[in-house]
Amino acid sequence: MIDQEQVHRVANLARLELTPEEEEQFTTQLASILGYIEQLNELDVTNVPPTTRAIDVSNITREDKLQPYPDRESILNSAPEQEGEFFKVPKILNAE
Repeated sequence: MIDQEQVHRVANLARLELTPEEEEQFTTQLASILGYIEQLNELDVTNVPPTTRAIDVSNITREDKLQPYPDRESILNSAPEQEGEFFKVPKILNAE
């Protein structure tokens, strides 16, 4: 499936310096991984819905509630710089 020359080529493209021993080790490991994937490809998954996780996970978040802050001036005064009623921050986009 995969040989040491292919591992060397991929390592070169990824700018990895591998010793010949490491190339041989990775060749063996990658061949094992690809063999396992081939086994998985043989499974019938026509009735299995695609998922992104092995277990069902959901975020528990609270609903956002917009509330005015009673002491707006103290927040603005704690900022390093302000411009009118807003925080002044450094420009991060170039006009070019």
